[in-house]
Amino acid sequence: MTVVACAVGLLGPEGRWIGFAPTLENEYALVIGEGDSSSARATATSDELVAHAIAYFADELPEPPEALAATHGDIAALIRHLAMEAGEMEHARFLAEAVDAIDDGLAADVVVGRLSRCLSGDEEPEARLVRRAAELLGRA
Repeated sequence: MTVVACAVGLLGPEGRWIGFAPTLENEYALVIGEGDSSSARATATSDELVAHAIAYFADELPEPPEALAATHGDIAALIRHLAMEAGEMEHARFLAEAVDAIDDGLAADVVVGRLSRCLSGDEEPEARLVRRAAELLGRA
């Protein structure tokens, strides 16, 4: 079974994109790719996955390849998965509120605000993704 990655944006002018993909272990992987194929992947943290959702709604990264672009449904499934897996009650509540905002089609800035409450630390989501991609590509 081939699992297709969902890209949320380009990382730079060289055409590399960043995204996520479900794994067979009921987790999600951080995926870096070029064109229509992935070139590196690693298990993603909750913060990295939330950063993907924020990047999608904030629209701060250049558009990824259309054939791989994440959809609203992909992002909703991602955050819903995180909400079901969350252990700490307050974190689970914040994720559930973000799922509600996504499902209800609230404005992007409202969704970003709710998703931002789900992050630990103060690193900007786009910077987190770019840094993590650089780390992953350095090992690849």
